[in-house]
Amino acid sequence: MSILKKRTSADGFLPEKEFIALFALMMSLTALSMDSMLPAFPNIATSLGIEDYQKTQWIVSAMIFGMMFGEIIFGPLSDAIGRKKCILIGIGIYIGGSVIALSASSIEVFLLGRVIQGFGVSGPKIASRALVRDLYKGAAMARIMSFVMMVFILVPLLAPSIGQLVMQVADWRWIFALLVFQASVAGGWLLLRQPETLTKENRIPLNRKRLIADVRIILSRRDVMAFTVLLGCIFGGLMLHISTAQSIFQDVYQTGDRFPLYFALLAIGSSVINFSNGKIVQRVGMLRCVIAALSVLLAASFVLLLSTLYFDGVPPFVLFMGLGMIMFSCFGMVFGNVNAMAMEPLGKIAGLGASVISSLSSFIAIVFSTLVGQFYHFTVTPLASGFVIFSIMALVMLRYGNRYRQRSGENVDVG
Repeated sequence: MSILKKRTSADGFLPEKEFIALFALMMSLTALSMDSMLPAFPNIATSLGIEDYQKTQWIVSAMIFGMMFGEIIFGPLSDAIGRKKCILIGIGIYIGGSVIALSASSIEVFLLGRVIQGFGVSGPKIASRALVRDLYKGAAMARIMSFVMMVFILVPLLAPSIGQLVMQVADWRWIFALLVFQASVAGGWLLLRQPETLTKENRIPLNRKRLIADVRIILSRRDVMAFTVLLGCIFGGLMLHISTAQSIFQDVYQTGDRFPLYFALLAIGSSVINFSNGKIVQRVGMLRCVIAALSVLLAASFVLLLSTLYFDGVPPFVLFMGLGMIMFSCFGMVFGNVNAMAMEPLGKIAGLGASVISSLSSFIAIVFSTLVGQFYHFTVTPLASGFVIFSIMALVMLRYGNRYRQRSGENVDVG
């Protein structure tokens, strides 16, 4: 049962539609910060003297690296000082990192700004999930997260086009100015409209011994850890795609200025499925949705891998796009549901739980995507191989996590 359905804006709580819009705007900062950079990779490389293309992957990895540490901090901080303050602090740090990247004259300073960006964006990313957990449970939480994630995933439809549009009228640095504007709007909206959801009596003061004890509780939950590895595998695939997308589309397939259009087409299916998931999950349950999505992802990835082997690493563009749309349509059904499944048993330590889950999954994603990304050399084979491996691992983790809950008498919601 949702608290938001019991209370209205007159009671100090946002109407549901405004709530979804606000938190989608905040959580989309992460995707926009990564995807709007893609058309600017060549310009950034030229401006900052990057000669090796492999190093452009650091533009994405540096931000995820910062997120990994930020997610460790902001989870327990949101449990101690409240969700709203935590989000605002994170937005402030994010804006600072954006300004550093915007004004950078060397790759070292630029990457420092990206790390700070990632650290700061963890505030709204983690505390927002905990705030949703404060108000929603079970399938209702999965439903709200699906609508929020729909907008979150819709951002890649527009982000590369936004980045390319900015570069047509200004320098790549103005992309960061746009990010500062979005963060400022989201922070002001939250400050003025969204009340705090974690009451003072339910807050957990920062205490090293208690923090360690709570972390041990989370790490001891084999189901939570299994779902965390699952998220890391799928996020790793997404990172691999983002890191190589600009080169695959423009260098391998020679799409030129049409790159943002084709990149957006891959995300359309994900957005549609994510929107449908908000309705489907309450009928068939989270587990069945995730099983179906991962199965389709594995099948499509395997077909793509076979086609790369047959066509010497570069399958026909139509085939690549068709299979890619099927693969990425599965993301929308995985992320929202698995996040809800992992968070479900964590209760009052939801902030710390979101922190541990996101930090570990980000670390796994960085390791996996970086390892596979090193094999990229202007063919689609590493991308297809990575998705096959990640999909198999994800299905294994889903099976393991569900079996653990069955043995402990806490079955995953299946409708």
